[in-house]
Amino acid sequence: MTRFAPLPQPITASGEPRRVGVEIELGGLDEAHVARLCAETLGGQAVQDDSHIWTVQDSSLGKLEVYLDIFLRKANKTKLRDLALDLGREVVPVEIVTEPLDIEGLAQLDHLNTVLRKAGALGTGAGWVFGFGVHLNVQIASDSDADILRPLLAYALIEDWLRASSPIDESRRILPFTYPYPTDFVRALIGLGPDGTAQKAMDLYLQHTPSRNRGLDMLPIFAHFWPDRIAEAISDKTSARPTFHFRLPDCLIDDPAWSLAQEWQRWVTVERVAADDALLARLCREWQDDHGMVTLTRGSWAARCGDILRAAGLDMAGLPG
Repeated sequence: MTRFAPLPQPITASGEPRRVGVEIELGGLDEAHVARLCAETLGGQAVQDDSHIWTVQDSSLGKLEVYLDIFLRKANKTKLRDLALDLGREVVPVEIVTEPLDIEGLAQLDHLNTVLRKAGALGTGAGWVFGFGVHLNVQIASDSDADILRPLLAYALIEDWLRASSPIDESRRILPFTYPYPTDFVRALIGLGPDGTAQKAMDLYLQHTPSRNRGLDMLPIFAHFWPDRIAEAISDKTSARPTFHFRLPDCLIDDPAWSLAQEWQRWVTVERVAADDALLARLCREWQDDHGMVTLTRGSWAARCGDILRAAGLDMAGLPG
């Protein structure tokens, strides 16, 4: 799959195309090599800002950041810090971070992935300690309650199917970065319903899952609208921005059959569910019926959810049924 499908709501309330920032984690190449390949493929100039931090200026995708993805890169520069970074290279990914892109930009980025693969880039399945992912920061359509709450509810309802139909690598399952939503949170969201308020959804999120380590991290959106509330409740620093931070997808950059478009399609499926009133209502009812008062297993719902989505014509959304 190479075509990037449009979102059901491709335009923001202000009339501009919705954009998506992308973060790609990979191994096999150092950050200098990655930065130079970015510049060769997309134009611009690769500039070394620090021993392990590069930027690509004036590329066809704007500014790209390329760095070793570890907290030490932000520490004061010392020989000890640089040694620690070098020693961590075998397990710490190099990360490419883009500016917000349109659909055409996503296609260019997918071509860059092909270039990186041919140069020896490795994805999450290349080693048991690799837990590399792709993060999509999808701009919200508007600041209305519906455009924040409904995609969150849709994702919560179909998350088990997303995970079952395209399982994430074992190396990422044992890491804490993409845990599934607790079923008590899903149950509470269903109780709130698609016509609830985004602020109430935030309250439920902070009550049941006050963490960034979820397949869909909502804290950036909540911090954008209610910064004081999030700062009070969350000790970790949260980058406030009006985007859905979709953390679930693996990076399989070394697999020729893999495409960034496949991971994009997973999010498009979430928004297609969110835009369908009847489907969203049916999923809410059947989730409650499947789980009962106490959730004993999530596997049965994943299969049942897949049947419902197939019946709604969403089985061709780029994921196996």
